[in-house]
Amino acid sequence: MAWTKYQLFLAGLMLTTGSINTLSAKWADMFTARGCHSDSEHAFSHPFVQAVGMFLGEFSCLAVFYILLCVDRRSPEPKMNPGQTFNPLLFLPPAICDMLATSIMYVALNMTSASSFQMLRGAVIIFTGLLSVAFLGRRLLKSQWLGIFITILGLVIVGLADFFSDRKDGAHKLSDVITGDLLIIMAQIIASVQMVLEEKFVYKHDVHPLRAVGTEGLFGFFILSLLLIPMYFIYVGNFSNSPRHVLEDTLDAFCQIGHRPLILLALLGNTVSIAFFNFAGISVTKEISATTRMVLDSLRTLVIWVVSLALGWEQFHGLQVLGFVVLLLGTALYNGLHRPLLARIPCCAGLVDVEEETSPEEQERLLSDGRVQAGDER
Repeated sequence: MAWTKYQLFLAGLMLTTGSINTLSAKWADMFTARGCHSDSEHAFSHPFVQAVGMFLGEFSCLAVFYILLCVDRRSPEPKMNPGQTFNPLLFLPPAICDMLATSIMYVALNMTSASSFQMLRGAVIIFTGLLSVAFLGRRLLKSQWLGIFITILGLVIVGLADFFSDRKDGAHKLSDVITGDLLIIMAQIIASVQMVLEEKFVYKHDVHPLRAVGTEGLFGFFILSLLLIPMYFIYVGNFSNSPRHVLEDTLDAFCQIGHRPLILLALLGNTVSIAFFNFAGISVTKEISATTRMVLDSLRTLVIWVVSLALGWEQFHGLQVLGFVVLLLGTALYNGLHRPLLARIPCCAGLVDVEEETSPEEQERLLSDGRVQAGDER
């Protein structure tokens, strides 16, 4: 069945905005400008300010939700389900996890390449799968366990690619790359806790996805904005690239933006793209399928890698290609993308039935979990 023009638009919007989200964040990290405390130019290294901008983008999904709800209620036959009434504080624990994971990932993005950053985020399915077994009582299929082991292999290959990559002047130091890669993996552990909390305490209340994302963005934006104040005074030494060597120098970030306005364009690209990416992702699941959403999210990694090579941000490395293919295979197996293909092959159709260890309703629910894919929504 051919896609409609609207479905093609949604797929293109999701792929484009998802790629812009990571690329714009990396673009901001590559700028140098004068700040408030030094006459010399220095790198724009403000991960927590970038995280606040990301949460602002998620927060805007709440406005989109209420706009769509108003438009739907004015129609002759309202179709939009606003969901049940719920206590917003249910979103506070996952929002805190989201805040920690996002902040750590933006710190890591300063240390490693955009493509490795995106590929390593595939580790989230490992920890989400294990935590769902431990705390949600879920039974994973054999193909999902195989997908987890293949994903681990893919992560090892991507790590080796970073380790053996040739580094020219201005490239990241090997120690920084290794630290950045480890921080990304650590962030995926926190992100997996977030997803398990969302499923256990939030999704059972039938909350509209845009409302869920927007409410988490609301908590993340205000909490992290307040935390920027003490961060301005916390000395962390050489861990920070700011002239004052504090955890986050927000005033220096604004001064750098004033001296180099293009940084603001990169930050706005990150904020706006995350809002449209969440909207497009939810719409793709609704209008096409969750499987299509997973495929598009995997293609996003490929787009980021190709664009990074074209812009000269990183060098081509064969191991990274192999790592991407292996990660893609692991993600596909975990999310059941192989099942429709096997079902069409007469000699393999029986394997699909043998693999069934959970009810069809449970598998559809797992497949419809839009946040457990090659990465989460960022």
